[in-house]
Amino acid sequence: MSIKKIILIASGVLVVAAVAGGVVWHRQSSITKVATGKVVRQGLVSQVSGTGQIKPKTYVNVGATSFGRITHLYVKEGDHVKKGAILARVESVQPEATVSAQQAAIAASQTDISSYTAAEKTAEANIAQAQADLQQKRLDYQRAEALYKDQLIARQDYDSKKAAYDVANATLQQREAALAQSRAQTQSQRAHLNQAMASQRANFDALDKTISRAPFDGLVTNVPVREGETVVVGIQNAEGSTLMTLADMSVITAEVKVDETDIVNIHMGQSADVTVDAFPGRVFKGHVTEVGDQALLRTTGIATSQSTTGTEEAKDFKVVVTLDKSGENHVEDLRPGLSTTARITVAQKPDVLTVPIQALVQRDAAMEKVFAANDGKPPKSSVAAAETTAKPQVQQGVYVLSDGTGKLRVQFVPVATGISGATDTEVLSGLKQGDEIVIGRYQILRNLKSGTIVKRDNAPAADTLQSTS
Repeated sequence: MSIKKIILIASGVLVVAAVAGGVVWHRQSSITKVATGKVVRQGLVSQVSGTGQIKPKTYVNVGATSFGRITHLYVKEGDHVKKGAILARVESVQPEATVSAQQAAIAASQTDISSYTAAEKTAEANIAQAQADLQQKRLDYQRAEALYKDQLIARQDYDSKKAAYDVANATLQQREAALAQSRAQTQSQRAHLNQAMASQRANFDALDKTISRAPFDGLVTNVPVREGETVVVGIQNAEGSTLMTLADMSVITAEVKVDETDIVNIHMGQSADVTVDAFPGRVFKGHVTEVGDQALLRTTGIATSQSTTGTEEAKDFKVVVTLDKSGENHVEDLRPGLSTTARITVAQKPDVLTVPIQALVQRDAAMEKVFAANDGKPPKSSVAAAETTAKPQVQQGVYVLSDGTGKLRVQFVPVATGISGATDTEVLSGLKQGDEIVIGRYQILRNLKSGTIVKRDNAPAADTLQSTS
């Protein structure tokens, strides 16, 4: 055989091989590549998230209770104080002068009471003297009366004894009246003293209001004033000056806002994991202690009942999570106002069938049957076309891989779902453990149809060329 014939034969073989390879490559490239996963049984935790800030359960704005200039500030932001500790003083010249003047008035009243008490004793002694004199005059009168009846003394002597007796009786009555007057004066002065002491208590209260004390053990979180500033007391609708804010850090909460679609799943006592932006990597344990009943507008934070606008917008509800005090939580490191995120556990199941959330799709079940009968292609017959134009019966489901007739195809299977976790959702019916399903990618799942021939491609998305031809 000549060299020329050998070259021709070799060239023909190469051409046939190239054509065959092209056909195979074209067929392979037309197959849809999908990422797959398995239906697995595992524990599932459903959580609801909300963002907000750290707040103490109890905090107060210590306001000015007296008008005047601040003379002393004994604390600064970040200080821990005990109940009753002096926080600040306002000038107290006038209240102190009022207390001193009233104290002098009280002393004078007490002196008057002592004088009137002595007068009472004098009046009592005078009464005793008058009673003794009256007794003596009564006896003299009785003897004179008996002697006069026996004609032993003159009428003049009898009248003299009777007059002396009447004078003694009148003197006793006069001195009894003087005693009653003295007692009335003493009682009146005691009433004046009680009145003065009551006024003094009010004066002491006004003086005490120039001193601000801590109502409980806590942390000073804000001091908006300085020494030398003048503060005022609030009246009616006018707010008074705030000296500082005191927070009781013994009970710390995370006050967060939860979307209106999730609030129905939140109940008192549910556990929560709280993270704080200032402490990355740390998780604080807590539980729900308050669930708001009033919706709050997301843009303004105003309750819907107080809003005057008629526009519809997203709403949130306030949820309070109280942090547990334990050796691992270290809640004493937290400060009011720190940004926080609370993940509240609303449901938990230990052993359930699950699928990745991204595997779930919404499809018309009737149309999927038609596509399955046409290898994933649009229907050709008029009957099938009529079925596709019927009222959609949209159902939730997943695409299950089936290896029939030597080719790997997908089949839409409706499923019922339960609780959802961060990445997986519970399957109540429609699947069994070990079923292989399509989990991505999104561009593929969006247009995937039942009956489509596919091949597994679980390589990372960045390294894989996807084809939907």
